[in-house]
Amino acid sequence: MPAIVADISKLLLAGFLGGLIGLEREAKHRPAGLRTNLFICMGAAMFTLMSDQLAGQHTGDHTRIAAQIIPGIGFIGAGSIIHARGDLVTGITSAATLFVVASVGMAVGGGLYATAIAATLLILSVLILLGVIERSLNLKRMLYAYEVTGRSAEEVTREINGVLEPLRSVPQNVQCAPTPRHVRVRFEFEGTHKQQEQVRAILAQAGTFESVAALGPVQAE
Repeated sequence: MPAIVADISKLLLAGFLGGLIGLEREAKHRPAGLRTNLFICMGAAMFTLMSDQLAGQHTGDHTRIAAQIIPGIGFIGAGSIIHARGDLVTGITSAATLFVVASVGMAVGGGLYATAIAATLLILSVLILLGVIERSLNLKRMLYAYEVTGRSAEEVTREINGVLEPLRSVPQNVQCAPTPRHVRVRFEFEGTHKQQEQVRAILAQAGTFESVAALGPVQAE
């Protein structure tokens, strides 16, 4: 009975640590969010426990099952990486996060509680603090979506091109939707955080548009 309680405690701890990382991912609207990270961390802990206990019962290799977690997580991580238009590749951070979350679960399953907790805190620090540093130093380029309305598609697209011309960029994935009152034009722009703020400000000040809406990142890491 005490062994069962210890195993359940390990699974609960793995779920808790994976859930903490998943909450950060969920808050940023990442594809691999709360449930994905929680299940992967708990599953890695479960497989590590099974690897040890089944090998003890049947005199096998104690690391055989646990060793297969790494290629399995690599397969899931590859599925989270999306190759979008042009050279845009997204989801690499999500895939790397899943990889280290699995290692946290394995640490819990192996009884390395302090290591698992320290790794979780380090992962959260990297995801939160380095993101702030990247934005403050204007290092990271992101693809953001915008929607503007105007009298005609030609007039609106011409003004958008004029806004992006000083940045030596062109709008991507332009979509026009006419309505009885005006024309809605949705487009995407890839640039740094500072450039995105600059584009938002210029669009808001332009007299050609009836309304301007920043829709946020198309696909964040």
